[in-house]
Amino acid sequence: QKVQAEHLGRDAFLYVRQSSLRQVFENTESTKRQYALRERAIALGWPIERVHTIDNDQGVSGASAEHRDGFQHLVSEVALGHAGIVLGLEVSRLARNNADWHRLLELAALTHTLILDEDGIYDPSHFNDRLLLGLKGTMSEAELHVLRARLQGGIRNKARRGELEMAAPIGLVYNASGAIVLDPDQQIQATVRVVFETFRQTHSACAVVRRFEREGLTFPRRLRRGIGKGDVLWGKLNHSRILDLLHNPRYAGAFVYGRHRAVPTAAGTKRVLKVARENWQVFIRDAHPGYIGWDEFERNQLTLTQNLGGFGPNTRGIVPREGPALLQGRVLCGLCGERMRVRYQEIASGRVPYYQCTEESVRRAGKMCQSIRGSDVDRAVGELLIETVAPAALEVALAVQDEIAGRIEEADALRRAQLERARYEAELARRRYLKVDPDNRLVADNLEADWNERLRRLDALQRQHEEQRKADQGLLSEEARARILALSADFPRVWHDPRTATVERKRMVALLIEDVTLIKAAKIAIHVRFRGGRTISLSVERPKPMALVRKTLPEVIAELDQLLENGSDREASARLNARGYRNWKGEPFTATRVRRARLIYGLKSRFDRLRERGLLTAGEIAHQLGVSASQVHMLGREGVLQKTRYDCGQRCLYEPLNGATLVNGRGGRYRSRRPVLIPAASSTRETV
Repeated sequence: QKVQAEHLGRDAFLYVRQSSLRQVFENTESTKRQYALRERAIALGWPIERVHTIDNDQGVSGASAEHRDGFQHLVSEVALGHAGIVLGLEVSRLARNNADWHRLLELAALTHTLILDEDGIYDPSHFNDRLLLGLKGTMSEAELHVLRARLQGGIRNKARRGELEMAAPIGLVYNASGAIVLDPDQQIQATVRVVFETFRQTHSACAVVRRFEREGLTFPRRLRRGIGKGDVLWGKLNHSRILDLLHNPRYAGAFVYGRHRAVPTAAGTKRVLKVARENWQVFIRDAHPGYIGWDEFERNQLTLTQNLGGFGPNTRGIVPREGPALLQGRVLCGLCGERMRVRYQEIASGRVPYYQCTEESVRRAGKMCQSIRGSDVDRAVGELLIETVAPAALEVALAVQDEIAGRIEEADALRRAQLERARYEAELARRRYLKVDPDNRLVADNLEADWNERLRRLDALQRQHEEQRKADQGLLSEEARARILALSADFPRVWHDPRTATVERKRMVALLIEDVTLIKAAKIAIHVRFRGGRTISLSVERPKPMALVRKTLPEVIAELDQLLENGSDREASARLNARGYRNWKGEPFTATRVRRARLIYGLKSRFDRLRERGLLTAGEIAHQLGVSASQVHMLGREGVLQKTRYDCGQRCLYEPLNGATLVNGRGGRYRSRRPVLIPAASSTRETV
């Protein structure tokens, strides 16, 4: 009665869906029942050519309309009014989501489209039918929730016993009894152990990658799906793989469930989030063998957290960076306890670091706690390190030599394993080639090419292995050991060597010092806390203000005042340098620097001192005698006038005449070259 002519005038659409590919292959009876609904449509009056089957959503879940092209096509046909009836075995086949189901019902009611399931025919435009279809949709969604809850409950219950079988990371496998064991492949085991051993030594994931790259080592990965599932491939190691290994508690022998959770997004996709350790659903320590202990796993997590190098109050500045500040990231304010920042000031001699506590000013718009110039602090801490490290330098050098030898042996063992695997693959390719029918050239040519490729790879690995062995022998030689011992015995020279990078000094400081607390008072108090808890306190003088630093020493000024009595600026500078005096920069004196110091400190020059004694210039003598200045200079050279030289003997001043007159031999105006000086107190003539 519900099927009308207007419905028969439109097409019938049969929607077929199974939730997974496994159901498609195994639950074939359900698929046959869904396809059998075409007979119902034909029996209701639709011609077979107008019954359309939509089955391109096979193996797709009905929990959402996302990625269900067939369902979206069905909805569009209903919305356009092309569908007279929609057929489905049950509501759960069409949708498991109320939002998608009610959207289809709304469109079907607007276009007067019928819906048919195994129980009967419904018209969504009728209230009772729509109410019944809505209840069926709600029950279908609830059924999906119940099914999922049952499955998740079983999974969690099995996980609480530690029996849930999950994909094991590389280096761990399931044995025949279903227990986790170390991978029986010794090369895989050795490679994973080298990763953890290198991180234990370097405390850096990047350093592990650099070692693998430097020594030509490869890392395995296991295919999880697709063709060749379960096969192991060897390739280069990257930083993300190292972090996966270090963060995975399975390598510490712990069984963990609930480390990640999926969160739906507005776009209909899911985002995977990490779950904090305290919120893990299942955590069982020592559940199976591992490569490291749980204590080492905890230390690795702490090290990785510190290596983040973020800008938080506890992590800022931990990673060594550029700049001359030796204690960057390790200085604490002794007034408020916050970590101090580093600021650099450019001066003529280079960049000078300043340790500043800006937490109060940045966070709460307050005042800066303290600002301390870091040059003197770094110098004091460096000398303390030299005094502390020097007694144990020999033992450290021997330990370093032994560690280098151990690392070389590990790397050599891994390279030998790579060679052994390459030989096996080459031999396997050879056997495959020999077993093929020679007349089957298509297969034989491919097998021969594969054999040749593996032989070339084996030859390249052998050459690399030999070159690396020669380089390693140089590191293990007696000459190298002697260099290391000499290096340890002369640690101060290495520390002060300008070729030693500042970043390397910071790394050495990080290995020995936990933090340094500074308090700026009458003196700068430095409290050093070493790794292990030992503390040492020392103090340095506060830096003098620049106005005081640039002052020349009082004894130098006094000595300069004495020297200027009998010498010029150039002569005074030479005598000061001969006596070991220097300016405030430690530079030797020059005439320019003496003149600048004389002007700054108000010292009189040699010229001014002679003038104060009454000595006259040539112009003044010439005016007094009524002659030219050149004639005065000539009289001075002939000894008629007494002169005193200054400015390194280049210039001179003359003694005053004290009333004497200069006449010629005839009592007239002076014209002769033989001058006559007549004193004022004498009535006779004297020839000088």
